[in-house]
Amino acid sequence: MHATTTALKSPPWLENAEGQPRRIGVEIEMSGLKLDALAAEVADFLGLDIRERGRYERVLHGDPAGDWVVELDYDLLKRLGRQERTDETLADELGRSAEEVLAWAAEALVPVELVGPPLPLQRLAEIEALIARLRAAGAKGTSDALVNAFGLQFNPEVPDTGAHVITACLKAFLCLSDWLVARADIDLTRRVTSYVDPFPLDYVRRVIAPDYWPDLATLIDDYLADNPTRNRMLDLLPLFLFLDEERVRRVTQDSLIKARPTFHYRLPDCEIHRPDWGLYLAWNDWVEVERLAADAARLNACCAAYQAHLDRPLDRWLGDWAAILEAEWIGP
Repeated sequence: MHATTTALKSPPWLENAEGQPRRIGVEIEMSGLKLDALAAEVADFLGLDIRERGRYERVLHGDPAGDWVVELDYDLLKRLGRQERTDETLADELGRSAEEVLAWAAEALVPVELVGPPLPLQRLAEIEALIARLRAAGAKGTSDALVNAFGLQFNPEVPDTGAHVITACLKAFLCLSDWLVARADIDLTRRVTSYVDPFPLDYVRRVIAPDYWPDLATLIDDYLADNPTRNRMLDLLPLFLFLDEERVRRVTQDSLIKARPTFHYRLPDCEIHRPDWGLYLAWNDWVEVERLAADAARLNACCAAYQAHLDRPLDRWLGDWAAILEAEWIGP
C-alpha cells in the first residue's frame, strides 16, 4: 500500500478565492469523555473560556479563529436543552422526565462532538496535539464498541469558487473514492448507515466524462438531481448553498445544511483511542485529491482510465481499481 507518513502534507492551493490563507474546520465525534470533561480538556489545552449554551452544549471562547463547540450530537436533545425547565406543573415534570430519559439513552449511543472554527492550515498540527491530549484523557472512537459509528469530518475551504476548480476537485474525488475508502478502512457500524453513501454510478460517469466542464448553475443542478442529500462521502451541499442558496433550497429544505465555502469531507472514522491514529491519515489522503485536481493532464488521464475501468463489467466486479490507483495515480 501507499506509504503512510505522520507529517501533514501541504495541499497545492494555499490561498482561498480572495487570496487569503485557506482555512479548515475539523469535527471529531467520540465517547469516553462526558460533555463537561471534554470541554474542560479542550479549553485547558487552548486557553479558552467555557460558556454554557443549554444543557448539552458548551461554547469555548477566546480563540482568534472563532468559537469551539462541544456538544452532544443529538439535535432534538440540544433543542430541549436550550429551553428553560421548571417543575411547576405536571407537564413540566413529564417534560423533564422525558428529557432525562433521552439524555440517559443518548449517553450510551450518541457521540460527544468537538467542532472547531475555521483554522489556518498551519494550525492543523495543534489538532494533532489536541487529539493526543484527548486520547490520554480517555477519549474513545468507532472501533472501541460495536454500537459506535463515530466520524472525523473536515471542511477545507475551497481555493476558488468558480465552476472549473470545483469540478476538477469533484472529478478527482470520484476517481480516487475507491482508494479513499480502502485507505479509510471504514468500520462496519458506519458502513451500514447512510452517512457516507457512495455517489450513484450514472452520476460518476457523467462527471468524469472528458467534456464535462459545466458552468456553475449546471454543476449545481446536476449534483442536486442525483444527490439531494447530505449523506455522501463528499457533501457539496454546504458549498452550493453558499454559492446559490435559492437554487439549492428549491430542491432541499434540510435545515442541517449550513452554507459555507468549503468541501465537506465525511468519510473517515474517528479512531481517537488508537495511538497510531491522527488527523494526518485522512488529511494526507485528501491532499492527494487536491493534487490530482490541480494537475490537469494527470486528472484527464486518470478520468479516462477510470471511465475505461467502469466500462468493463468484469473489471468493476473482479478488478481492484484502488490498487491500480495506488500503483499508477497516487503521488509519492
